[in-house]
Amino acid sequence: MMSKICVYSGSSFGASTEYEKAASAFGAACAQRGLGIVYGGGSVGLMGILADSALAAGGEVIGVIPRAMIAEERAHRGLTELIPVDSMHERKHRMASLADAFVALPGGIGTLEEVIEIFTWLQLGLHLKPVGLLNVCGFYDLLLKFLAHMRKEQFLTCAHHAMLAVESDSGRLLDRLAATQHVLVPKPIHHKSNPGS
Repeated sequence: MMSKICVYSGSSFGASTEYEKAASAFGAACAQRGLGIVYGGGSVGLMGILADSALAAGGEVIGVIPRAMIAEERAHRGLTELIPVDSMHERKHRMASLADAFVALPGGIGTLEEVIEIFTWLQLGLHLKPVGLLNVCGFYDLLLKFLAHMRKEQFLTCAHHAMLAVESDSGRLLDRLAATQHVLVPKPIHHKSNPGS
């Protein structure tokens, strides 16, 4: 059962106000469904909008943030719970352990790294939790094109590719994640054929 969603998002606002609207809508949608949010604990950019929206709608919001970032006063001070950790690696592991599903909103390199890592863990069977992208205004279209290229070039199986849920609407994405029940799909091992055989 899905009760908490780990959300990756930008610490900047981005070029379009649509990103801000989407972050606010996603936070409110989670709260309205009784879903807690686990995120990076920041008060700035889309991260801050996400947290503020969920809190305003009565939702639970748990932030996980390295102590160095707290010292720089980037931490959100109004969360349900703020968990300080020692490193970015510990942050990611703690967020993953607290969540039942994962969603990436628009963001930068950090957001991309986080969602690709957690998608990799799903492919490897290190977890079987749903992973999704909120593809606001086609933000992730180029990434999706590249994943399709990986599949075409046989570095990503169709079964693993299909594990990534992609929607442009918060409600539809949450519906898909709630209905998802992944099973372990072993990664095939290919051996180079021997030209002399």
